[in-house]
Amino acid sequence: MGRVENKIAIITGGASGLGLASAKRLAEEGATVIMADINSELGEAEAAKIPRAEFATLNVTSEQAWIDLIDDVVARHGRLDVLLNSAGIVELASIEQTTEDMWRKINAVGTDGTFFGCKHAVRVMKDNGGGSIINMCSTASIQGGPMIFAYAASKSAIRGMTKSIACLSAQEGYGIRCNSVHPGNMATPMLSGMVDIVRANDPAVAEAMSNIWVGEPEDIGNMALFLASDESKSVNGAEMVVDNTTTITEGVVPKH
Repeated sequence: MGRVENKIAIITGGASGLGLASAKRLAEEGATVIMADINSELGEAEAAKIPRAEFATLNVTSEQAWIDLIDDVVARHGRLDVLLNSAGIVELASIEQTTEDMWRKINAVGTDGTFFGCKHAVRVMKDNGGGSIINMCSTASIQGGPMIFAYAASKSAIRGMTKSIACLSAQEGYGIRCNSVHPGNMATPMLSGMVDIVRANDPAVAEAMSNIWVGEPEDIGNMALFLASDESKSVNGAEMVVDNTTTITEGVVPKH
């Protein structure tokens, strides 16, 4: 028996990065995984490589799209056991450089998308024995960053959202656990894109970044697997930081 045998999971941002790594781990341990992403071409190609995986096109900024997806999953599979909200975008900008459009775009995907997903997962989970909601946050929600203003704000909102859902579920007896995962620097397309931008604008900073600790997407996949499984049945409202001490160490943690 796998660690999440026969569980039904939706993972947003499932076509790449941390969402894809998480989808692979859950599927390896017996879950049926619905990989949801705005990038249909990439998502379908990746889902085809994973046993027990399906792909669904999803614009996380649309509440109706969320309703349609979750209702379809419940109609076909009978329930929803796990939701992992991993969709997110980042643009490098300080508060002085952040435009209204940039702010709204980042928060539409991160904050609104997570809100809609959680809202409708709670709707179906509470009457079906509960479940596990996992929200992908970031160490940015713990310590901020001068050039990730809107991204840090969005992740901080998700951090608070997670705790509020956990409190409600415990109070009402819904049987739903809601936890957040806070990755540090991870070897993903998002981080690579950020480094490329920094390299073009400040090679010295990019060189310094090349010497810091970077984790693997599988590290987050393993954490998501734990939170999705019954092994974490008493973990609710927790912040799972996966950063090799970078949020509690002065300076930078070097690469080893």
